[in-house]
Amino acid sequence: MRILFEGYTYEEAKIKDVLDGLPYLSKDNKVTIDYVGYYYNTLLQDCVFILPKVLLKGKTGEEMVFGEHYPLDVIDVKSLNESGLLTEKEKSFIYGFAVWIYRAIVVYNNNKKNDTSIIYHSKIAEIGKGSKRLSNTYLDVILQLIQFNRENRNFFFYVLRNMRSGLNKINWTRTISKTDAIIQDGTPIYLNPVNKKKQINFDEELLIIFYSILNYICEEYGFKVDFACNYELIKGRKFQAYINGYGKVRLRQIKYKYFSDKALELWNLCDAFFDHAKPVFVNKNKKEFLLAKDFYRVFETIIDDLVGDNPLPDGMDKKQDDGKIIDHLYTEQSLIENGNVNDQTYYIGDSKYYKIDHEITNESISKQFTYARNIIQWCFNVFGPDSTTPSGVKLRDNITEGYNILPNFFISAKMDEDFRYDRDGIDRTSRVKQRHPSSHFENRIFDRDTLFIYHYDVNFLFVLSLYGRDNEAQKDDWKKKIRDIFKTHIQQWLQEDYDFYAMKSKGNALDGEQVINENFKLLLGKLFRPYEDSEIYSLSLKREKGKDTRDSDEYHLLEEHFVIVPVRKLGDDPQEEINEALAKYRNDHPYVPIPKSMLPLYPLERYENENFVIGLYHNQAHWDWITGANDKGTMIYNIRIDHRRDGSLKKTTIRNLRVKFAFLYEDGKEKSNVYHVFRVHDYAVMSEERMRKAEYPSEPKGDYFIFRFDEEITFGNIDIASLIEDKKSLDAGYKHGTPIFMTGKELILYRK
Repeated sequence: MRILFEGYTYEEAKIKDVLDGLPYLSKDNKVTIDYVGYYYNTLLQDCVFILPKVLLKGKTGEEMVFGEHYPLDVIDVKSLNESGLLTEKEKSFIYGFAVWIYRAIVVYNNNKKNDTSIIYHSKIAEIGKGSKRLSNTYLDVILQLIQFNRENRNFFFYVLRNMRSGLNKINWTRTISKTDAIIQDGTPIYLNPVNKKKQINFDEELLIIFYSILNYICEEYGFKVDFACNYELIKGRKFQAYINGYGKVRLRQIKYKYFSDKALELWNLCDAFFDHAKPVFVNKNKKEFLLAKDFYRVFETIIDDLVGDNPLPDGMDKKQDDGKIIDHLYTEQSLIENGNVNDQTYYIGDSKYYKIDHEITNESISKQFTYARNIIQWCFNVFGPDSTTPSGVKLRDNITEGYNILPNFFISAKMDEDFRYDRDGIDRTSRVKQRHPSSHFENRIFDRDTLFIYHYDVNFLFVLSLYGRDNEAQKDDWKKKIRDIFKTHIQQWLQEDYDFYAMKSKGNALDGEQVINENFKLLLGKLFRPYEDSEIYSLSLKREKGKDTRDSDEYHLLEEHFVIVPVRKLGDDPQEEINEALAKYRNDHPYVPIPKSMLPLYPLERYENENFVIGLYHNQAHWDWITGANDKGTMIYNIRIDHRRDGSLKKTTIRNLRVKFAFLYEDGKEKSNVYHVFRVHDYAVMSEERMRKAEYPSEPKGDYFIFRFDEEITFGNIDIASLIEDKKSLDAGYKHGTPIFMTGKELILYRK
């Protein structure tokens, strides 16, 4: 067996014989191989493996294998065995690694969605036919075991039939002489008759070992092998003992039992499996090879299969309008909000198939930022700048004009130092730079030009074996785990550089919007609305050494109009803290009615065709609840819509009126003609349970129609007392407290 390495520059004269049969280009008597896989060299009558460049470590021209061997020194495995240059652990790794490379290329090639033009494949040679050559590769042995199982079904059937034949026929001579009988009514009855058993020159133990090997191959390497076996197989630690040496010992103990060609062929294969380097005769009438050119594409596909969304979300295409092709893309919960599963953002990744310790180039970093900007523009072109995509991604907030954060990441391959495949480790890269931020403005995190790339290293052996097994359940489990790691690390990075706060207007939603609009330039890129409660904003301020972000101009401005609470961990829901802070503010600053002379005056004539509601509030507790002493801290008013209650109205009736303004007076004080007028912002329906959560001061019963108010205003002097009295006298069915609806044209009649 010979070993070459992808991407390493060899002197042509030193490896010319090894390259026999492989197309390659030579320049200045130097050869750099751009394949991964293996092929059979007919000149040397040996297999040649070309291993990925991720096994190499060091600067170009100074690369080392396993960090301590020059690639030229490890070409001939046979001589290495004699010299002892490679340890048993390293040699064992190379044999197993070759199988995983084979599996990954096969899985890649079997998926016709992939670019299979990079795969060069010729049928694997067969065992025991025609002219023969020697091969001592583990991969050869495994493939031949699988092939033997596939092509010798009749042989297995014949053996089992002969082994089982005669088992149900009673040998009366031995039964009478060897067992006792019970006499019943003069007739002997034998409870334990002896069956006949036809002996053949074959023992079933070899089949048990063979099927146990096939089972191991299936479980360990993911090969799809169809075999029917009713034996109790050798598994787990017991089979590991066979691999560690007992398999060879036991096979030699039973070898004398086999004489047929097929039985001996099977014995040789099993023996070769337990002794990787044992020569096995295989056919050489055809050249065999399984090679992948541009193996970086296979690596990209491996990572995309284990990380990305397939197909891409929202009908997106990997090939962007400028011709650039994105490696990985998926949607996952936003970095800020972790409670609302519908709040998503795009995660954009790029695979970097480099030699170990190779640094990311500036060109790659610039390309990655371009990918993200292209995606933003694509979303705007397809869905509009303020839309939410079908997958739940909202890139831009129309009130703050802030942009959701789009996390980016690089994934490079690394080798586990102990050559372990079961370590699913992915962590921050060990390279010099792990993070790559980019921004046009220093303190605008919610800006379309503020982007972040995190660089990760992944255990190449783990992802190679996971992809090679082609087990969907295992891949899905790891995909979920890895996506959580990406999100968590990006969140930690952002909180190292920025302070995050959640805030909500002390007054109402429009008050908050007005403050943001009036200070747009100062606040641009620092605010975004990621939360389920659309009135809660996320505020982010960049940290400066020796300074507290709460001393900034932005913070001082906003704390006058908003309650602000720190977000200690990105992804936490600040709703409870915001509500507590707002409730405390309301208690400390109860709603104080503004004198009518200072209220904005609205001309009633302009709203003649609009609908108004005239309703009551019961007492001071109800008034406090209406003016902000509720869980949302907003001004709201409730109307009964439960038909079982007096004074209730139909939900559809209220909604269809599209009320614009509300007049509220205190119950029992109608004649004083004291009232408040509010502009209606929007409305909704609240259940009995939701009313309790909203801290309604009385015991709620049934559902309620809710008006949400903006500012308090005035229409001048309106005789509400006369309006109510007229309603009572003209409508015999009117019940006290029932809201009164009328148009502006009707209301003008009561203006003083």
